[in-house]
Amino acid sequence: MRILVLGGTVFLSREIAARAVERGHEVVCAARGESGSVPDGARLVRWDRDEEPPAELAALDPDAVVDVARLPSRVRRAVAAFPEAHWTFVSTCNVYADEGTPGGDAEAALKEPITDDLDPSSSPEAYGAMKVACEQAVQRGVRAAFVVRPGLIVGPHDPSGRFTYWPAHAAAAAEDAGPLLVPGEPDDPVQLIDVRDLADWVVDAAEAGITGAYDGIAASVTRREFLAALVDALRAEGVDADLDARWVPTKELVDAGVAEWVGPGSVPVWIGEPGYEGFMARDVTGSLAAGLRTRPLLDTVRDTLDWLRAEPEAAVTGLTRAEELAVLDRLGPDVVS
Repeated sequence: MRILVLGGTVFLSREIAARAVERGHEVVCAARGESGSVPDGARLVRWDRDEEPPAELAALDPDAVVDVARLPSRVRRAVAAFPEAHWTFVSTCNVYADEGTPGGDAEAALKEPITDDLDPSSSPEAYGAMKVACEQAVQRGVRAAFVVRPGLIVGPHDPSGRFTYWPAHAAAAAEDAGPLLVPGEPDDPVQLIDVRDLADWVVDAAEAGITGAYDGIAASVTRREFLAALVDALRAEGVDADLDARWVPTKELVDAGVAEWVGPGSVPVWIGEPGYEGFMARDVTGSLAAGLRTRPLLDTVRDTLDWLRAEPEAAVTGLTRAEELAVLDRLGPDVVS
């Protein structure tokens, strides 16, 4: 099978290309080639997606296409070039109109599409609405469409630094014997997907011709279970990891000026803002029935920790360790439990 990966040089798209090569497929990656290299065994064809595809690409006739783009014009251009292929479009859980109700599934209503190319960093609303427009361009324009909507994608080589915050800070807390700030309540949901599991499912879909729209995310776990996986991963390395977890209520963290989800001064993989209570509490029964296979969270944490040990320059976003301890000290025992 000839698989065209639009991208193929960074994180998810690169993992998809690598998995497809491992399975013996002919893999072509179409990218500018400025963000990284394609996996061994894949071929790079340079394409600036603000322009028409080069002749070498236009003549490719792929069996399957995988796209992770967020700008509608780029998706429309690619759909017009390869309408007869089986398409996988990697969308996002941000497409849903209701992100505040736990238990939503892939049948839930979507946001109104934005068909123009806006700056995707302008707001989560714009990002999700543009992804809706991208989904629609694929579903209306190609022979067979598989739309997968992940939430937080994690694992080794994650360039965002969001998930890596947690094994990094847990390891630091185990080393310095200081407390670990944990947001919210022990039963709060945490939901994510290992990049390798998502990549495998995308290649499965190309091979089997799967169609339809599904959430590409594992079943949620509690924040308590998430913390236990961090402890178990450290113990697997021989680290004495009886972490001193200090639970801080969401309101107190927000009032203290701690940012959410990503970026400097944040606690990643946590959303305190009202209206997002369902974002990490989605029902993925349909996805699992459609073939999504997910590894234990412990495996993801352990492998991410191993990667961090091997790549000390790997991205880690959020509060620094010193800032984390300062927040706990500032809040004091009357707030922190």
